[in-house]
Amino acid sequence: MRTTRLRRLLVAAVALLTASAALPAAAADRPARQDRPSHGGLSAVIRYTEYGVPHILAKDYADLGFGTGWAQAADQVCTLADGFVTLRGDRSRYFGPDAGTDLSLSSAATNLSSDLFFRGVRRAGTVAELLARPAPLGPSRQVRDLMRGFAAGYDAWLARHRITDPACRGAAWVRPITTLDVATRFYALSVLGGQGGAVDEITAAQPPTGATGATGAARDVDAAALVKAVRARTAADSDMGSNAVAFSGATTANGRGLLLGNPHYPWQGGRRFWQSQQTIPGELDVAGASLLGSPTISIGYNAHVAWSHTVATGVPFNLTRLTLAPSDPTVYLVDGKPEHMTKRTVTVRVKGGAPVTRTQWWTRYGPVVADPGGQPPLPWTATTAYAFNDPNAANFRFADTSLGFAKARSTAGIADSLDRHQGLPWVNTVAADSSGHTLYTQSQVLPRITDALAAECSTDLGRLTYPQAGLAVLDGSRSACTPGSDPDAVQPGIFGPSRMPVLKDAPYAENSNDSAWLANADRPLTGYERIFGAIGTQRSMRTRGALEDVSAMARRGGLTVRDLQAQEFTNRVPAGDLAAADTAKACAALPGGSAKGSDGRSVDVSAACPVLASWDRTMNTDSRGALLFDRFWRKLTASVASAQLWKVPFSAADPVRTPNTLDTADPGFATALADAVAELRAAGIALDAPLGQHQFVVRGGRHIAVPGGTERLGVWNKVEAVWSPAQGGYTEVTTGSSHIQAVGWDGGGCPVARTLLTYSQSSNPDSPHYGDQTRLFSAERWVTARFCEKDILSSPVLRSVHVHQR
Repeated sequence: MRTTRLRRLLVAAVALLTASAALPAAAADRPARQDRPSHGGLSAVIRYTEYGVPHILAKDYADLGFGTGWAQAADQVCTLADGFVTLRGDRSRYFGPDAGTDLSLSSAATNLSSDLFFRGVRRAGTVAELLARPAPLGPSRQVRDLMRGFAAGYDAWLARHRITDPACRGAAWVRPITTLDVATRFYALSVLGGQGGAVDEITAAQPPTGATGATGAARDVDAAALVKAVRARTAADSDMGSNAVAFSGATTANGRGLLLGNPHYPWQGGRRFWQSQQTIPGELDVAGASLLGSPTISIGYNAHVAWSHTVATGVPFNLTRLTLAPSDPTVYLVDGKPEHMTKRTVTVRVKGGAPVTRTQWWTRYGPVVADPGGQPPLPWTATTAYAFNDPNAANFRFADTSLGFAKARSTAGIADSLDRHQGLPWVNTVAADSSGHTLYTQSQVLPRITDALAAECSTDLGRLTYPQAGLAVLDGSRSACTPGSDPDAVQPGIFGPSRMPVLKDAPYAENSNDSAWLANADRPLTGYERIFGAIGTQRSMRTRGALEDVSAMARRGGLTVRDLQAQEFTNRVPAGDLAAADTAKACAALPGGSAKGSDGRSVDVSAACPVLASWDRTMNTDSRGALLFDRFWRKLTASVASAQLWKVPFSAADPVRTPNTLDTADPGFATALADAVAELRAAGIALDAPLGQHQFVVRGGRHIAVPGGTERLGVWNKVEAVWSPAQGGYTEVTTGSSHIQAVGWDGGGCPVARTLLTYSQSSNPDSPHYGDQTRLFSAERWVTARFCEKDILSSPVLRSVHVHQR
């Protein structure tokens, strides 16, 4: 009876909100209500269903932001608060200058470096200036209201609740926030692939003096090291990745589209996803996942369309070589005329010590970057320095792009939001809709560096790095070498929508962090500039496996959401399919059944041969031999170059099936096998131990087996964990499958959606939602999403909270 009464009350609340909030689309740009204080009178209804998923119901965007900020704080207050300390440049003040820093919002190696960067951003008024710009360069009224409401909701939750999470219980650094804090988080996410990845180089750059200038004059950047560094920051080699595939109506059982999104993001810290549904009756109804601290849905679906993102191969920055004036290393020449660098002095408070003051140097091309002891070393000599151009430092359109997705009614609507806002900094977009359309596009903010400009203006260093990695190093002494502008670009210096790689209405569109070239293996994309990514080059093992899987699914046809669910947990190991049989055969042929390890010791590997031969080629938790092959393959691919690994080399004419045929005669093969066997034995792990006994996480004191495999193996369900033999194998997962969604439509008005947040909704160990979805992930089970009102109200665990400001 109490449940029925609750549902009646909720229906009444929904009706009331609907009556007061049924806004037409034209209301999007109306000014904020003048009778409401900027931080007062906000409210929302939050309905919780299974696994703690909140369905936030509000009258307008400010109220929606309020409910979102409140609900995120309830689940993730410590992680959020830690991030806001970062964004305010206060980590050294509370945690010390050299302590482990927050890597979710930048690449800073220390708290001091992080603070110098973010305090520099604040001191320059960068975010405030972006907020003040009118749309489309600045945020829309809707986004402004969402951010304002989010800050108010977070603060209201903080004021009324006692924090139980031991990560920040009683901590002085948990403080109220402002709209500027929320906006700065958006800014940090936008520059994550650019300035945010060069924080140490920006804050360490200092002009040469005396001996340093003289000794550094003959030095230049190591091109090979720079290429390696760029590759490590983009796509499959970075700590973020993803898979996504859209199937058109030509391949499905009912002629409607399907989308499987499988982003690979960190399992801890501020780059976690958080699930919700956001509803303004008559205006907005969307579900999915937000990056923490964001009031908009980042990856999600509505009644008409679903979308996901994958980290793109485009390089969202470039270097500019500065020719310095002979008399002053802080003056550079452009067309023969001197220009003085801008000096930005920043002071950081430090725990237990005196404040630290440092200077940063900025140019028309961006900040000067230098790190003589870094990898690669970037010298600032008496004659030369390098500036860092990041167009996303002027991009505050990320949120409006995402909001446009949320309101889209088709893949055409997704494309329209991308074209209008041009706000995605470092991702591809894959989408499908209820009418059977598909979309893949690499619509990201990149400096407008064409192949022709690179050919004309590259330095000697750039002539090596641009073809190999897409990183342009331009000659800053000529103003003609500045990135140009496209007439359809909303921001000067970036590519416009007409230059983006786009694939529409293909039977399938798939990306696993390689370039746009093979979004569909039967319809290759070409003609884009090198800065977007490579064409005709070897694909990653994960891309190859994904293309094999999804092309076979498309050919088979008759697809449903169940087929997407099955694909997510096939846990097939493409590297195993290519190499396990040859490995087992070569193992059995080793003289005396032994091989020498890297330490020169002989290891009996004979017991490994039958284990590898009988392994089922998956990374399921009950798979025997998976752990052995995993450890062997990591060692082999780390020590043997790809070109020497295979007998049949890569061919652009057959990119999915080449290279192949493992070269077991290479000396590195036997060494890697011996090292893997010795490693497992030293840890007391049986060679045929089930994977799940040794690949696990701990939640509430319980071991939870984790399926999936590493990037090197090519497993769709990517999982990267810390190897600790002393603790029994793989311990905490660092990154991998995160917010997974399998979405389709059946014509009934409600999307058919299955979701899974692998690490669960809350990072508070006292929360009931600290490990509940992680246990589902272990069992390869899904959450049936509740999108329509009838489904929300029928939840057996339905709980409603009316939140408001006092």
